[in-house]
Amino acid sequence: MNKPMRRCVGCGESKEKKELIRIIRDTDGNIRLDLTGRANGRGAYICRDEKCLELAIKKKGLDRTLKVTVPPEIADELKKELAENE
Repeated sequence: MNKPMRRCVGCGESKEKKELIRIIRDTDGNIRLDLTGRANGRGAYICRDEKCLELAIKKKGLDRTLKVTVPPEIADELKKELAENE
């Protein structure tokens, strides 16, 4: 059986879903890491690497995928969370 593949919005590489971290925009408009990969909301996937998160923010990949502008303070929170979960 094929394993689900997702593309990192930072580096653009396709990897298995379980190798990536999901970032979601929930129904209230909050942006956060979804470590379970099952939370409701619009999702974007990134590699478990701070550089990919920075690329996704710089190239507006997160903004495009989540269909919202990611504020700098939220981006900083995501970087902290990612560093804690590595």
